[in-house]
Amino acid sequence: MEAGLIGFAILLGLAFAGIHLGVAMFLTGFIGFAYLRGLEASASLAGTLIFDASMSYGFALLPLFLLMGNLVYRSKLSEDLYDTANAWIGHRPGGLAKATVAACGGFAAVCGSSIVTTTTMASVAMPSMRRYRYDDGLSTGAIAAGGTLGILIPPSVLLVFYGILTNSDIGKLFIAGIVPGLISIFTYFVVIDVMTRLKPELGPRGERVDLVERFRSLNKVWGVLALFLFVLGGIYVGFVTPVEAGAIGAVGALLFALGRRLLSFAAFQESLLQSVRTSAMLFFVIFGAQIFS
Repeated sequence: MEAGLIGFAILLGLAFAGIHLGVAMFLTGFIGFAYLRGLEASASLAGTLIFDASMSYGFALLPLFLLMGNLVYRSKLSEDLYDTANAWIGHRPGGLAKATVAACGGFAAVCGSSIVTTTTMASVAMPSMRRYRYDDGLSTGAIAAGGTLGILIPPSVLLVFYGILTNSDIGKLFIAGIVPGLISIFTYFVVIDVMTRLKPELGPRGERVDLVERFRSLNKVWGVLALFLFVLGGIYVGFVTPVEAGAIGAVGALLFALGRRLLSFAAFQESLLQSVRTSAMLFFVIFGAQIFS
């Protein structure tokens, strides 16, 4: 008990010192076990745990969904999602903020990363909201709140991460994340609506788009819907496993980006490298958590 508390205190100290969380957990667990059982036993345990964890079938999901998200980012789907959401609800009070949340939800459905969702939508939505003189607090709040949908709405990298660590069914976790994600979007809409009705100057109305243009804007987002249905629909009906769905999603995102002629070879290389870097970071956190536990 005492050794565990000391180890936890050391872990917190290393984390607050700015040490990468995976490194902090690895060092604390390795040194602590070496102190209790000896260096040879600690090295043997670390090697066994890392090997067992890396052989997990679910590990293939992380790089696949990360690659899908990076390719979707390169294809500039975020701009199309925002334009479509803006066409349908931008003319309402706080409409641009609601459109931002809706676009975040759509982007999260093919991205899987909360950070990527937030940074991408910030670059797309913020200039438009500033042009209509939206309150900066409401604008940044809508982007930040919408970015959290990347955690809930599948294919969420965090759900994959959780499934690997807890040996849970990742497919069921994906399905379970849909309803909370939709509830979150509805709740954010209600909050924005209440704020802008009490203080209309926070979120002025945008331009009204005629009905024909609204339906025409839906043509821009068929790729998002297709990827989402292939990935989540395939898992739900049992046609594909989560890993196979991840592979389909990555290939589909690649074909979609190539079809739009927005993916250069350099951008493709950068997408691969970014996926590898993020995967390596997440893998090391998992390895560190296994050893620390």
